[in-house]
Amino acid sequence: MAEFFSNIKDKLSKVTNAISGNSHAELPQTAEDNELDSPSSEAEFSTRTTAEEWEYLAPEDPAPPTESELQQEADRYPIVKRDWEGLKRLIVWLEIEELVTSWQAKGKALFQPGVNLLDAKLPKKSASSKLPTSTDLAENNELAENNELAENNELAKNRKLQGKLKKLLSRGPKFWVGIGVASIGGGTLIYCLWILHTLDKSLPDVNDLSAFNRDGTLTIKAADNTILLQSGPATRDKLKLKEIPDLLIKAFIAIEDRRFYEHRGVDYQGIVRSIVSNVLARDLIQGGSTITQQLARVVFLNQERSIRRKLREALLAQKIERELSKEQVLERYLNLVYLGSDSYGVADAAWVFFSKTVDKLTLAEMATLAGLPPAPSEYSPLVNPNFAKKRRNLVLEQMQEAKVITEAEAKEAMAEPLTVKQSPPKRFKVTAPYFASYIRKELPRYVSQDALEAGGLTVETTVDLKWQKIAEQVIKDAIEVDGRRQGFEQAALVSMDTKTGEVKALVGGGSFKESQFNRATQALRQPGSTFKGLVYAAAMAAGFSPYDSYEDEPIIIDGYQPNNYGKKFSGWRSISDALTSSVNVVAVKVLMDVGFEPVIKLANDMGIKSKLSPIYSLALGSSEVNLLELTNAYGTLAAQGNFIEAHGITRVINQRGDVIYQANFKPKQVLDKDSAAITTWMLEGVVQGGTGSPAALSDRAVAGKTGTSEKVRDLWFIGYIPQVVTGVWLGNDDNYPTGGTSGTAAYNWRDFMSQAVKGMPVEEFPKLPNLDGRKGTIKPKPVEPNRIIRGMIVNDDGAIVPYNPNPEPRHREWQDPGYQEPNNYQEPPQ
Repeated sequence: MAEFFSNIKDKLSKVTNAISGNSHAELPQTAEDNELDSPSSEAEFSTRTTAEEWEYLAPEDPAPPTESELQQEADRYPIVKRDWEGLKRLIVWLEIEELVTSWQAKGKALFQPGVNLLDAKLPKKSASSKLPTSTDLAENNELAENNELAENNELAKNRKLQGKLKKLLSRGPKFWVGIGVASIGGGTLIYCLWILHTLDKSLPDVNDLSAFNRDGTLTIKAADNTILLQSGPATRDKLKLKEIPDLLIKAFIAIEDRRFYEHRGVDYQGIVRSIVSNVLARDLIQGGSTITQQLARVVFLNQERSIRRKLREALLAQKIERELSKEQVLERYLNLVYLGSDSYGVADAAWVFFSKTVDKLTLAEMATLAGLPPAPSEYSPLVNPNFAKKRRNLVLEQMQEAKVITEAEAKEAMAEPLTVKQSPPKRFKVTAPYFASYIRKELPRYVSQDALEAGGLTVETTVDLKWQKIAEQVIKDAIEVDGRRQGFEQAALVSMDTKTGEVKALVGGGSFKESQFNRATQALRQPGSTFKGLVYAAAMAAGFSPYDSYEDEPIIIDGYQPNNYGKKFSGWRSISDALTSSVNVVAVKVLMDVGFEPVIKLANDMGIKSKLSPIYSLALGSSEVNLLELTNAYGTLAAQGNFIEAHGITRVINQRGDVIYQANFKPKQVLDKDSAAITTWMLEGVVQGGTGSPAALSDRAVAGKTGTSEKVRDLWFIGYIPQVVTGVWLGNDDNYPTGGTSGTAAYNWRDFMSQAVKGMPVEEFPKLPNLDGRKGTIKPKPVEPNRIIRGMIVNDDGAIVPYNPNPEPRHREWQDPGYQEPNNYQEPPQ
């Protein structure tokens, strides 16, 4: 080491020799000249520099050094290469690349003007050399004479500088090592302070604690904020601090953070104390992290073991303490801390382990819960009762030591047996399961995939729990009572607010536990005659009158024959009358006159999203739809032609409390008010004196339509009052024919609505508008069939035969079956 610093001293001495000479003096010529050595004394140095002052004047055009000389100099003074790879990796690990790049750019912008100025002042070497003239020599001599005094002054300064440099170089190696260590230490300290400053600036907003939900959780709430479903690691029962017993709070503080009220987020004394206590006890009896640090870790960090995570945890804890009170910290911690067995927070744990609310816990049970945070599985009374008891007793000892309880109370609690009464976490059983499943499937429409994967979402919905419970009971009774007699095993119901499009009740089957298939949203079924309401709405929009007449007759159109129930035909009927009696032939003829395209477009605009086929049987509901969209379409009629998409989600909040989705559905006029009013007037007739009469309510008008698909596989009724639209479907999942009628669906509709709208103000439907001179708002595009056969029908064998209005009934002559004696028959004993 001494030799290393001695070499540095020698080289610095050689440089000072050049500094002490005239500014025109050249550097020493070769490394072999002994004059590179420092003079033995200061006097000798002064004499030599004075005598040889002009000896070192550079010639006007010195010969350039050879390539070998340059290489020798390079070998003697090797360039020190700095490897910044370690620093680069540190910068990447700390995730501050962008900040460092920004600082580099700012530094360059700050110092670049000075560098440019220095370059401008430095002498530039001439591009070419030429011999001086006599005039030039005279000027040089005059310049030399004028500057002689200034040069002597400069020489004096150089001598003083060299003296100081010599004194500095005479220092020993220890001095230089000290300087190096101090420089490195200071730089490291500055760098660490900069890192802490950077981490502190990157800390999140601690106010997010109030709305925090863990990653992977999903909470669905009803319109009144009742929780319908909580999935994932969620706190199911949150409490205010004043609702938590004081002894339970003190139990957690005694074992987890004795100096909670004294520190400001990080307890340095506690860290030392816990290390000593754990070493002496040879067990983990105390933790080093404060309650605030644990809260910061739960909410903002993960379980990664790294210095950076611990630094962020400490900084976050201090920030939390600056912005929240101790009481707020405690409340959030006791509601979020994981205590094992899918229980998050003290209220959940009290229920899971003891089937109690927190205010019913004994002192021993409180101590059991307070001992769980360090290792919830290991200390769980359900998994390791012996470990749990030892941990409980340790908590009681700590409480006694902290003078929270007396020695007698501690001994009494320790003597208490560890009794566990397990219960599943609250709300593991989902309320309104079919509605909740509908919400979960709708959620990706409104929230990004990244937000879904991150979880921690709270979904606020439209469901009215009172209506939902009524709907669930109606569907249950329909299946158990009517289904047994009429041969159907499933049912579904949807009810909506006509003015907002909000789904107020939705039931997709008899038992979610037995079948999660949602028949209200997922089942595509033929709507039958309920689709006629949309066909006639299109006809009214095209300018038709409800009094326009069509002949109900046997007819075959391009090979398709529409049949009425019982294959009966009734002659000329008005559109209104045909709708009331659900005449199929008239509906098909109206569809032909309006056209496939206008009818399909209007149906889509009114809420039908399923594919509708442009065929004649469309008028009779041959294209499959689901209950929700058909109910939505009838809701458009109830809203006087305004379409509002059916929806069940009003707002979505992420784990930080930010609203990431807010429902904002606006009504869209897709059918003119007069056409909607006329259609509603005709549908009122269906309930007043037609197939929908079982749906009539005693206190208000109802409009709606029944529907029965082919072979009575599906039974429908979609009906509405001005404020509410409700749809009911009955049938079998395997499409097996039922033995019922659509009147059964209408009856169950009334059963629901009579309870749901009880006490709701009565509103009247719009009056029938003036029909004289009325013009349509959509343009019809009539269908032109290739062939129409009238008065003929297709019989059961597929043959086209003349229609016989009075066919002879088919019957077989009764035959008395021959008596046959059983094989094992024996005469009775005499």
